[in-house]
Amino acid sequence: MELGWLLWGTAVLLLLHVLMELSPAVNFALRIGFYCLLCLVSSALAAAACLLVNGGRTVKNMRIIRAFVRTFKYFFGLRFEVKGLENFKVEGPAIIVSNHQSILDMMGLMEVLPDNCVQVGKKELMYMGTVGLIIYLGGVIFINRKSTSSAKMVMSEVAKTMVAENVKVWVYPEGTRNCTGDLLPFKKGAFHLAVQAQVPVIPVVYSSFTTFYNPKTKLFTSGKIKVEVLPPIETKGLTPDDVTELTDRCFSTMKETLFRLSGRPS
Repeated sequence: MELGWLLWGTAVLLLLHVLMELSPAVNFALRIGFYCLLCLVSSALAAAACLLVNGGRTVKNMRIIRAFVRTFKYFFGLRFEVKGLENFKVEGPAIIVSNHQSILDMMGLMEVLPDNCVQVGKKELMYMGTVGLIIYLGGVIFINRKSTSSAKMVMSEVAKTMVAENVKVWVYPEGTRNCTGDLLPFKKGAFHLAVQAQVPVIPVVYSSFTTFYNPKTKLFTSGKIKVEVLPPIETKGLTPDDVTELTDRCFSTMKETLFRLSGRPS
């Protein structure tokens, strides 16, 4: 009986392997399915560890979450080449902004995430089972993107908390995933927050995933991701009138860096 199950299991695995080799769509679906399963299982394990070690919701849990997520790259054959980590070493709080490409961004985030740093995310993430639980335990700040007044109120509170608790805040200024190899126009919320709190903006740029990951063409293979943490942009002395210029400056710098890291002409 056990031998029969073993033979059937081997046959199924061989069939899946053949299908993955022959069909990009099957390969993509299986890899994404495995990624989602890995997220759910790891989140459950990490949540238990966070509750045992720190007792509840705190930014300190990000160290535990980071340790779990950093193992994901080995399952998918992804390599990270990181430069500029010293630029995170600013005294006091800061706003970190980065490009947002896909559901794989979590791996890139945890590869370079500094200590005492929380993310801003959409409220819907709270309802994603164990993933929502671990995000909550990690101290992620949730905003309701459908309510402008609510989002502004939350960001105002974030500015106060950031300074009072000396934490860095990670924001995706594009506002949504963008796997085109370019940048979407930046929303100004993160930059208003930086000016309001008078803290520096630290841009982080990830090279384009399009050479190894593309949902439209069902591409998902191994690959290398270049990451560069750029020098902080100071906001001391800036006023709300300077937010547009600050946003445009950051956008231009990050776009130029994105193209350079991706081997794409400006």
